[in-house]
Amino acid sequence: MQVSEAIQCPFCGQVFDLTVDTSVPSQRFVTDCEVCCRPFEVRVECEPGEILSLEVASS
Repeated sequence: MQVSEAIQCPFCGQVFDLTVDTSVPSQRFVTDCEVCCRPFEVRVECEPGEILSLEVASS
């Protein structure tokens, strides 16, 4: 199950939605900001259908 969560780019501060597959309990991946295109790391802990924690950090 996919869930959308609003996140903020650690570089430019822009807020945008990120869709997370909550069927994977612990995730760590790099994504690019939709505005400034700089990559940053996302760490997510999930239960099916629910995001328990989500952190973003410059990579």
